[in-house]
Amino acid sequence: QVQLVESGGGLVQPGGSLRLSCAASGSIFSNYALGWYRQAPGKQRELVATITSGGTINYADSVKGRFTISRDNAKNTVYLIVNSLKPEDTAVYYCNADRDKFHVYWGQGTQVTVSS
Repeated sequence: QVQLVESGGGLVQPGGSLRLSCAASGSIFSNYALGWYRQAPGKQRELVATITSGGTINYADSVKGRFTISRDNAKNTVYLIVNSLKPEDTAVYYCNADRDKFHVYWGQGTQVTVSS
């Protein structure tokens, strides 16, 4: 079992930045692929970025060059640095941990609102 707790969301002006964190507990963190997803009102949840246990990273085209995902296995934490924020980045951001089809976990989400 893995418990995930996100933090770092908030209200930010267009062009601003945030650092989202997701702290994990309860299992061997380093064995999991980790990801950030987001869901805007009225839309489906979508992938933002993922990082495998080996460090391979993947980004959605919409965030490439603006967002950076990283993981610190010693701290059981995955981060998402979000720069050059746009109003269309407004969403609830969710952390995900995935080892196999029997071990997939989600956090409760953190709200990011981009508005002037």
